[in-house]
Amino acid sequence: MRDRAFSGSVYLLGTLATAVVTALALPVLLAPPAARGWADWHRQRAGRLLGVPVDGRPGGRRNLAWALAHVAVGFPLGLAALLCLGNILVAAVALPLWWAFPVDARPTLLSFFDVHVGDWETALVGGSVQIAVLGAAAWWVLPALARLHARLCLAVLAPSARERLTERVDVLTRSRVGVVDAHGAELQRIERDLHDGTQARLVAIAMQLGMARESLADDPDTVAALLAQAHETAEEAMVELRAVLQTIYPPILADRGLDGALTALAARSSVPVHIEPADLGALPATVEAVAYYVIAEALTNVAKHAAATRVALRIERADDVLSIEVIDDGRGGADEARGTGIAGICRRVAALDGTVRLDSPPGGPTTLAVRIPCV
Repeated sequence: MRDRAFSGSVYLLGTLATAVVTALALPVLLAPPAARGWADWHRQRAGRLLGVPVDGRPGGRRNLAWALAHVAVGFPLGLAALLCLGNILVAAVALPLWWAFPVDARPTLLSFFDVHVGDWETALVGGSVQIAVLGAAAWWVLPALARLHARLCLAVLAPSARERLTERVDVLTRSRVGVVDAHGAELQRIERDLHDGTQARLVAIAMQLGMARESLADDPDTVAALLAQAHETAEEAMVELRAVLQTIYPPILADRGLDGALTALAARSSVPVHIEPADLGALPATVEAVAYYVIAEALTNVAKHAAATRVALRIERADDVLSIEVIDDGRGGADEARGTGIAGICRRVAALDGTVRLDSPPGGPTTLAVRIPCV
């Protein structure tokens, strides 16, 4: 409750400031790029206050409509917060010190409630009452006003069904191109691994067996040594082939399911991992594989870059959507642009029409939230 009151007050003070800026810069906001950026910033700000995800992007007319609505609504709401908090400060500082003014210079009206102060007892009592009443308003009323403004922002800037469909088509087109490219790169990697590893081992085995056949009658000792080498090379080839197959579909998923695979990942992690158990039911194989690789990559990133001491893994299924959260207490500052790990996760999830959200402020904690449809 205390955090909500503080965030609501800060939000309304910021609303007052941005309303003034909007009014002064309204001619600039007539330009579509400026209006779009300004509206997107407000949507993200409102979404953070309400704790709801913000997706889609509205058209230009709604961006301009929001600029006008923000000036009309944000200015009085922000001014109310400023008056409330300012008079609390006045009551906390000026009224208790009323008696310190010289008699002929003492103000006769210091109270928000139009109470004339004639003695220091009235100043102290009136100040206490004013702090209590305005403090209650700041505690309960200001957060409600802030949420009202945030809901209005999201309602005005909500994209239409047509805009959502257009954006969805664009996202699916981009993700399809990315998936095709990633699939081609994956096939090339598998071919390269098989060619440079397993195939080379098999060629060596064939050569060793051919030499052994030629020496079978004349040099039994050489034959025995060649057969031993061929046996060792065959074992090495099987190990390499097994490693390649694991990159296609982890055998542990087929053997132990997603729960067992995640337990194995947590056991191998160099950072302690706490898994919050949940009943996931039967998941499609593709969803299981993507979830496994996403969590494996996330734990690898934490171990390499986060300097964390603990990781919390939450995975649950609701309304045919698999939700994954990986939260670490590391130093934060994770950025998709600075590495391929998060980008790879985004590509895998986008292939299943899922979403990825990364929240990693400097100093931490870092939260990677993934949602994957299970249908």
